[in-house]
Amino acid sequence: MSFVYQPKAPWIQESHLVSFLKRLGLSYAELQARSEQEPAWFWAECLKEIDLEFDQTYTKLLAGDLAFPEWARGAKISIVRNCIDRHLPTLAKETALRFYPDEEGPAVEWSFEDLARESSYICKLLQDSAAQPGDRVALLMPMSLEMVACFFGVLRAGLSLIPIFSGYGAEAVIARLQQSEAKFVFLQKKTTRKGKELPILESFEKEIRPACPQLKKHFILEREDFLRGHAKQEIIPPHSFEAEEPCLFLYTSGTTGEPKACVHTNFGVLATTGKEHRFHFDVRRSDRFFWYTDIGWMMGPWELCGALQFAASVVLYEGVPDYPDPNRIWRILEDANVTQFGISPTAIRVLKKEGNPLIDQLDLPHLRILGSTGEPWDDESWQWYFERVGKKKCPVINISGGTEIMGCLLAPSLLQALKPSSLGGPALGVKIAAWSEEGTAVSEGIGHLVCLAPLPSMTKAFLGSKDRYLQTYFERFGNKVWYHGDWAYIDSDGQWFLKGRSDDTIKVAGKRVGPNEYESALMEDPRVAEVAAVGIPHPIKGEGVHCFVVLKSSLTEKEKVEAELKKRIIQRMGKSLGAESLYFVEALPKTRSGKILRSLIRKIRLGEPISEDVAENSQSLEAIRKVLV
Repeated sequence: MSFVYQPKAPWIQESHLVSFLKRLGLSYAELQARSEQEPAWFWAECLKEIDLEFDQTYTKLLAGDLAFPEWARGAKISIVRNCIDRHLPTLAKETALRFYPDEEGPAVEWSFEDLARESSYICKLLQDSAAQPGDRVALLMPMSLEMVACFFGVLRAGLSLIPIFSGYGAEAVIARLQQSEAKFVFLQKKTTRKGKELPILESFEKEIRPACPQLKKHFILEREDFLRGHAKQEIIPPHSFEAEEPCLFLYTSGTTGEPKACVHTNFGVLATTGKEHRFHFDVRRSDRFFWYTDIGWMMGPWELCGALQFAASVVLYEGVPDYPDPNRIWRILEDANVTQFGISPTAIRVLKKEGNPLIDQLDLPHLRILGSTGEPWDDESWQWYFERVGKKKCPVINISGGTEIMGCLLAPSLLQALKPSSLGGPALGVKIAAWSEEGTAVSEGIGHLVCLAPLPSMTKAFLGSKDRYLQTYFERFGNKVWYHGDWAYIDSDGQWFLKGRSDDTIKVAGKRVGPNEYESALMEDPRVAEVAAVGIPHPIKGEGVHCFVVLKSSLTEKEKVEAELKKRIIQRMGKSLGAESLYFVEALPKTRSGKILRSLIRKIRLGEPISEDVAENSQSLEAIRKVLV
């Protein structure tokens, strides 16, 4: 595979990354190597560069081990001060947020002063409700201005946050509220999705509130109040947290069992999001940063805490990218003069399927960087994104880490040439490797993605269960290595790619294969929009591969198409690794972030119990059941 992007744009030589390298007198490779050997040195230099403001400085930056590191001992710090209040003396009237309130509405902007006052209004509500230090506050809200006010208002009051995806069913919300022991909840009466109203409040009052007796109070927010604003609200000084004090509990996706809440700290959130926005996305004050996401997924808090550190404007969108028409998302990019745009591969596949004639007509002169995360790309969709949206000029900063990292393990450097679907290599300051089953490093080929040195934002526990945390990340290779659960592939040029979750791995007749290999083969067929490949027990082979396929248009000759697609897999994988079955379905179940839930598909195929609330598009579950009858 050849390189398709070269870092030649003039702005790259003026980037924060190049400035950092010049100050240190190092090449990128030299900086990366030293950061792996001396993480405390690297992070001390990084903190100078991102200009993190401490309320009380640290006495020791890093102590402890990989499983339980201690960062910024003795320090006190405020996310609110670093993201909002420190900008007020000189940038109070500059735009902090640009919000597109529904699928068709005009944009609304808040300045940093607006955000300071609105978050203070939320802070005051909590103070007047006798909220105590250590109380946890849930947000059951879509991406909106009032959600951001709540996000920073909770932190301003010195409390911790539990963002929950507003599209979850009652069962999933109850599980998270009960497990987290949340004392307060902020919610809106309703939101809209594809033109339909979703009555958040109705479900909350009928099903959720009665099941959560630990809740002291819930706050129902009216958007009109926040559009009018609270101009007379006094700005309340933000609470100063201990550096390692928990501030954010982020839930990971799961198909069964108790949900897992990753515990994140104030210093960790600021340090990692600051580093990534500064050096991988070159965020600066004049930028408009837009990542299509949800506050209930890691990328929502990630973009707020990262972009606002540098006084960039964050673009928020409450709707879906292809409604009321497939060009909605592109009109936002043009209207907002977006400079960095991020989205999941699945969302791009949906948009690509729709045609999107407008994207070819738009110049998008302000757009410098494309981003993506959530799952492995197929090369065709990556090329479409790179060529049609980025006009072959913008690097695709394809990042991968996770909710438990609150950041990236893999991320391309702005100075790096890229191949389709590549993740570049280790993110700046991150020491990772691909390991064989025996625990030896793989220099070329496929292996388990492992992390060998601590990062400030790594979770140190799942809420209420350190044992479960240790079992998940440190049982596979021992307590000195973080096992991330992804298959990583390193090619002959040193470019890194992900081949899917190792727990999605399929073993056919003793041969270990990843679902991505089957999915990529089928995605090369122009009739195919999406694919999920799963392993199902087979009496002879151990496991057989079953593929669930979404076509771009309605199916007419089922047997012919099925035979042609099976042949395509055999041509790629060989006859012994061919697919046992192909199922044509209307949609695949996904999380809100766009991740395809292969493990959930597998459980449906096996007739095992599942949690139906995990899938953002729950109607897809019944569609899969129908084709299996």
